Amino acid sequence: MLIRENYLNKLIQSKDLNLIKVITGVRRSGKSTLLLEYKNYLLSQNIKEEDIIMKT
Repeated sequence: MLIRENYLNKLIQSKDLNLIKVITGVRRSGKSTLLLEYKNYLLSQNIKEEDIIMKT
């Protein structure tokens, strides 16, 4: 699995902005994997899993 650190860092930096984040890309480009990595980051920051809504 290739971790997209650049995109992950952009998501992390904009976490507290009151904006909707849209992740787009061609099929099989790693969008769901990026969201899983972001979810893991949130969990490591003591965000409760029930506070994370994720539908893939």
